[in-house]
Amino acid sequence: MADVTPRTVQQIKPGDHVVVIGAGPAGLTAAYALAQKTSAKITVLEGDDVVGGISRTVQYKEFRFDLGGHRFFTKLKPVQKMWREILGGQFIRVPRLSRIFYNGKYFDYPLRPMNALTGLGFWNAGLIVASYLKWHYRPYPVEENFEQWVTNRFGRRLYRAFFKTYTEKVWGLPCTEIRAEWAAQRIQGLSLARAVLNATQLNKRDRDIKSLIHEFDYPRLGPGQMWEMCRDAITRQGHCVLMKHHVTEIHVKDGQIDSVVAATDQGPRVFRADHVISTMPLRTLIRDLNPVPPAETMAAAEGLSYRDFLVVALMLKRENVFPDNWLYIHTPGVKVGRIQNFNNWSKAMVPVPGITCLGMEYFCFKGDGLWSSTDEALAAQAAAELEALGLAKRSDVVDASVVRVPKAYPIYDSVYRDYIARIRAYIDPIPNLHTVGRNGMHKYNNQDHSMLTAMMAVDNMLGSSYDVWSVNTDFDYHEEQRVDPPAATENAG
Repeated sequence: MADVTPRTVQQIKPGDHVVVIGAGPAGLTAAYALAQKTSAKITVLEGDDVVGGISRTVQYKEFRFDLGGHRFFTKLKPVQKMWREILGGQFIRVPRLSRIFYNGKYFDYPLRPMNALTGLGFWNAGLIVASYLKWHYRPYPVEENFEQWVTNRFGRRLYRAFFKTYTEKVWGLPCTEIRAEWAAQRIQGLSLARAVLNATQLNKRDRDIKSLIHEFDYPRLGPGQMWEMCRDAITRQGHCVLMKHHVTEIHVKDGQIDSVVAATDQGPRVFRADHVISTMPLRTLIRDLNPVPPAETMAAAEGLSYRDFLVVALMLKRENVFPDNWLYIHTPGVKVGRIQNFNNWSKAMVPVPGITCLGMEYFCFKGDGLWSSTDEALAAQAAAELEALGLAKRSDVVDASVVRVPKAYPIYDSVYRDYIARIRAYIDPIPNLHTVGRNGMHKYNNQDHSMLTAMMAVDNMLGSSYDVWSVNTDFDYHEEQRVDPPAATENAG
């Protein structure tokens, strides 16, 4: 793994112009924190025509739907404080129910013993427990990939039944090629034993694991409402959030960022910059730097991989399709990976009586068969798969909308860590360039941790010395955090 040059951050001065690239959670959090704490002039550049990034809420006719589901649940105090400051009374309390749908049966997640026994049968359940005990006492000595990490915690039989097929559908890679770090971030702290103890209420401490929460906060009009209101708060203070401004060049002069160029409908625009906070994918950032970085840095950036995503929102003339917020689809033979039921997130998002809005989520690579299909073909496929799963009839579907999201998920493959180190060796010495957020750091951060990286970056510009790259490494993951971050971090926003 390449060495990473120690980070030196240029301090912000009164009146400095900060250009923020991207109006997703990290970018808008950075702009909001800067507006609260500094006298800087702030310009946010967003290539899309809507704010929120992958946390935006899409508006289609009378309906609003998410790109995936975004629960507002965190133990990061500065994040919670910002949510409350901006949304105030717009939060509603939502009961949580999410299950696995596998071979025509529902399985609770986290796993519950009686549910597993009923669904799998006592013989299979016994074999799963035996497999768990075997791998508990004779685990893989080294956990380098997803398969090893999950097998050590759940046993090989449960891994094959409930993890392997779904994970490979999501990522398009064998589980042996997905780094263990991804599993550690997404399902850290859970094991078959803990799931059993929690279900039987023998382990009270594990009730604090966030995967086990039973309700959560949610904006009345979806997560996009948070970022629409955040944008408005920023602009009310005299700063700019510019839509359809797609960054194409970032000029470096004498070792520092000098200016940013954005393509617009009226032609290119140049923005002088004293600081740049970037949430764009690292691969795109390196491509946009001018002068061109060394060949080794360019090769590392081109080596980073991403999983793309699309959602087919189906409007059904039917109520109460299923009670869950979302279902994980493990059933073989269909390509849909997850199904959101937006009626069960907020009734205000589906205001038409007698209609249910389902989000059929597909994981793909840009340019493959799914991505390249027409909207009509995707709507027909989603309706057919919904019927094949036995959840509704295709004749129930009365309307549909398709949204494609490139670079939705940074991939943790076997080479990404070395590539990130090589990229950081080049960009870290640029003292007025700050990379934050999921794609800005090529980290599978959830919304709250993406926000925290932005808050830390702003505080570093004011003289703090947080290790932004430690978020989701030294910090407990969103789903499993039991303690608040160190006291110093609580001052990050």
